[in-house]
Amino acid sequence: MGALNQTRVTEFVFLGLTDNWVLEILFFIPFTVTYVLTLLGNVLIVVTIVFTPRLHNPMYFFLSNLSFIDICHSSVTVPKMLEGLLLVRKTISFDNCIAQLFFLHLFACAEIFLLTIMAYDRYVAICIPLHYPNVMNMKVCVQLVFALWLGGTVHSLVQTFLTIRLPYCGPNTIDSYFCDVPPVIKLACTDTYLTGILIVSNSGTISLVCFLALVTSYTVILFSLRKQSAEGRRKALSTCSAHFMVVALFFGPCIFIYTWPDTSFSIDKVVSVFYTVVTPLLNPLIYTLRNEEVKTSMKHLRQRRICS
Repeated sequence: MGALNQTRVTEFVFLGLTDNWVLEILFFIPFTVTYVLTLLGNVLIVVTIVFTPRLHNPMYFFLSNLSFIDICHSSVTVPKMLEGLLLVRKTISFDNCIAQLFFLHLFACAEIFLLTIMAYDRYVAICIPLHYPNVMNMKVCVQLVFALWLGGTVHSLVQTFLTIRLPYCGPNTIDSYFCDVPPVIKLACTDTYLTGILIVSNSGTISLVCFLALVTSYTVILFSLRKQSAEGRRKALSTCSAHFMVVALFFGPCIFIYTWPDTSFSIDKVVSVFYTVVTPLLNPLIYTLRNEEVKTSMKHLRQRRICS
């Protein structure tokens, strides 16, 4: 018993997406392409907004931050997943696992808060437009972004603390392709019921409360559109529908994983792939394909580069 207490897990072994090596090779190609497109698409959005003065307003400031977060969020898990698809034994050190877990929750929580702020920005712009310049000036926007990063850091520190305080002295196999709180704490050699409740109440509450705030904001916006002109309704619906699509694609998997953590890992893997690999790519596609200002600005940047 004493020897068991002195034993400490130094690395974890991932089971990965599948144990079929043929499928792993087949997965490697589309996931690599998706990751590269995610980086290129989001970097393009950030560069376009930074170098286009007429896009220097709150909505596009938040959109550039969203693209930056998507780059970071996908980069926490996808490179390790791609590496694992080419290896027979997929391992990660204990310290790197905790670091991955920390940054995963930091960027995910930051994105949740940012999407909520973006919904509030659209609410102010559409429902009380006369007050918009004062309510959402750039000073306020910078303060909100600082607050979301602070909130994300606090949330991630809590999740990380709840994880590392547990003893890990036995099994070290994670039935996933990255480190997250639910699968990791299952390996602790102690009762984790209370810790699991605290984790679900932390992540689940943040996701649900922010999602309800978002739904409320967009509901109020939709009702207020009845007073708008036909052109105003069209522009508002175009912007808000893009926002809401991103919200649904991101919040759905988050709420599923952290509010119902006892689902089968096979389902969790599918959902996890969607929100760590697919969603960061869909965000730039949604915003560029549905936003004429961004598409026009990208064309101008390309023309300026050709001319120079």
